[in-house]
Amino acid sequence: MGHVFRTEEQQAAVDGLKRYLTEKIDPLFRKEYRDSGLMPKEKMRELSQELSEFGMVSGAVSEAKGGMGFDFLTLTMMYEEVCACAIDLSTVTLINTFAAKMLETLAPAHIQERYLPGMVKGELFGCMAFSEPDVGSNVLEIKARARRDGDDYILSGEKCWISNGSFSDFMIVAARTSDDPRKGLSHFVLDRKDHPYEVREIHKIASNAQSTAQIFMNDIRVPAANMLGKEGDALRNTLMVFERSRVFVAAQGLGIARRALEEAIAYAKERKQHGKVIAGHQLISAMLAEMATNVDAARLLTYRAAEMIENGIPAEMEAAMAKYFACEAAVTVARQAVQIHGGNGLTKEFLVERLAREAIIVPIPEGTTQIQQLIIGRALTGVNAF
Repeated sequence: MGHVFRTEEQQAAVDGLKRYLTEKIDPLFRKEYRDSGLMPKEKMRELSQELSEFGMVSGAVSEAKGGMGFDFLTLTMMYEEVCACAIDLSTVTLINTFAAKMLETLAPAHIQERYLPGMVKGELFGCMAFSEPDVGSNVLEIKARARRDGDDYILSGEKCWISNGSFSDFMIVAARTSDDPRKGLSHFVLDRKDHPYEVREIHKIASNAQSTAQIFMNDIRVPAANMLGKEGDALRNTLMVFERSRVFVAAQGLGIARRALEEAIAYAKERKQHGKVIAGHQLISAMLAEMATNVDAARLLTYRAAEMIENGIPAEMEAAMAKYFACEAAVTVARQAVQIHGGNGLTKEFLVERLAREAIIVPIPEGTTQIQQLIIGRALTGVNAF
């Protein structure tokens, strides 16, 4: 929808992935997993392995570590296609992508050797446990503790809203190693078998084929060698992840909005009222024009942030703008698509009903719309309103 500037290599990568998604994934999530509960892990593993062949997750890891080494803009373009097809699958892909990237960037060799090959192949699932029941976007308020005991740390605490929680084979967790607000947070890798953590699934308004969970750690003993990066560096490293992951969440909003627009256009060209297809009515035409403009604006903001990150340009404000605009556009465009469908848009027979429920979710993760506005305001004025 709309012209997109791509290199031949980018277009080939997007086209190949899109064919696979159209032929296999779209029918699966239109029917069997449209409003199902949690997809069986083995089925999700099968899909993740197939996606890895096209560069999802594997593309985020360098060739030196067994991945495909795609640039971040190309990854974002491809990820948009997954989002436009199946938001559940896109969330699993997002978490595995950034878990793999954290391992490659921060993990010691023995951790990389244990997990990265399986991540690249789509065989293993990670989760990233930062949020807590009383702690969302303000990482400084994390309460989970990691107490040093000889060569180990003992971890205790509760995490909430953890995507991939039930699927996870390992967890990257942020915990407090000292009381220093900024330098007292550290990351650890917990293997689910070696360091068992309790997982409870959370049921949501939509997107329940993928896992969102509460996670409980009750005096779990973890080797100090399982620390990611240096002690006290978790705040800085978490914020670096957020800059990139917000672009992927923006792509989720973009994908939902684009799909809602495509469904609305198709319906408007077929549905007849007052002797002609409804696309021929001025108010419908104006609504479609507004939807298309929002979709293209969302894509431009999202791709700009991705390209800045790829070129090593700080993009905290631009990533926040992309996440803010694209996710709110998803809500608006999906709502308009339902309106164009009329009563049919409220039924399970038409995809826009599902898209509208999914759209409500995307302004929440990786910092709500209001948090993005505060980040943008701080970047503009230099004054912190948090």
